[in-house]
Amino acid sequence: MKPEIFYQKLEEQGFPLSQTQKQQFETYYELLVEWNQKINLTAITDKEEVYLKHFYDSLAPVYLGHITNQSLQLLDIGAGAGFPSLPIKILLPELEVTIIDSLNKRIQFLQLLSEKLELDKVHFIHGRAEDLGQNKDYRATFNLVTARAVARLPILLELTIPFLKLNGQLLALKASDAAEEIEEAKNASNILFTKLISTENYQLPNGDPRALTILEKRKETPNKYPRKAGIPAKRPL
Repeated sequence: MKPEIFYQKLEEQGFPLSQTQKQQFETYYELLVEWNQKINLTAITDKEEVYLKHFYDSLAPVYLGHITNQSLQLLDIGAGAGFPSLPIKILLPELEVTIIDSLNKRIQFLQLLSEKLELDKVHFIHGRAEDLGQNKDYRATFNLVTARAVARLPILLELTIPFLKLNGQLLALKASDAAEEIEEAKNASNILFTKLISTENYQLPNGDPRALTILEKRKETPNKYPRKAGIPAKRPL
């Protein structure tokens, strides 16, 4: 996807980009490729592939109508090189974005990136979701949590739901049909008091399949969750 096609697709969906936003995406791409030589951020470095499989893909919750430009608290778990939250932030500047990542070098990259893009209301935390989910400064404080290709849904629910306010939503971006994972996650969903709101299968412009699954927190998360680091992955609910 050439940048011009990226701009055109977003404009067709009601999101025309300003020159500033176009430059932010260009700078994002340049820094991503530069830093990827020092630390492993992505296997995808071809420009057209980055615009399609990172930038456009990350924006799915916006162009599918699930996040709008308002002052909400959004948390991104395991964002890696900033996906999906920083492309969303470029498009929706009113959002307040917090990113948690377990690797400090990635956090350093994201901090520099945020400065270069002149983004405000963006925060970066080095740590594991299991630990921070038990921290009163972060637990039950976010309206939205995003996660893109982080873990299968039964694990992901335990890593994300504790961060949400009551009636907050998890937006899980997946590379394929999520029906099997939703079935697997029924027990975790019951234990953590979440309700499946929707799951949407769609395609990127090149035909690649994607799925966006949204779950809502209906009651406070029991205090024992999330369990200690590593346990959710070893013994999913």
